[in-house]
Amino acid sequence: MNTEQLAALTRALDGDDPLVGLDAVVQLRGEAERAEAVLVRRARNQGATWARIAEVLGVSKQAIHKKYGGRGLLRNQK
Repeated sequence: MNTEQLAALTRALDGDDPLVGLDAVVQLRGEAERAEAVLVRRARNQGATWARIAEVLGVSKQAIHKKYGGRGLLRNQK
């Protein structure tokens, strides 16, 4: 998703139709989850510990490891 699409979704949050705003929330949440997964994988591939990643995200080490540890996200992409 590009910045123009993200900006349009953000504008929809302030619109007159709350259902359009809610749809935008769902799309933004999905985009945020995808971005988080990519950044967690990049951080791990660059040597960041689960503890440090968890600290940055404001969750426990166990929570972040449970969410991403077994998902195959950490394999180096070649």
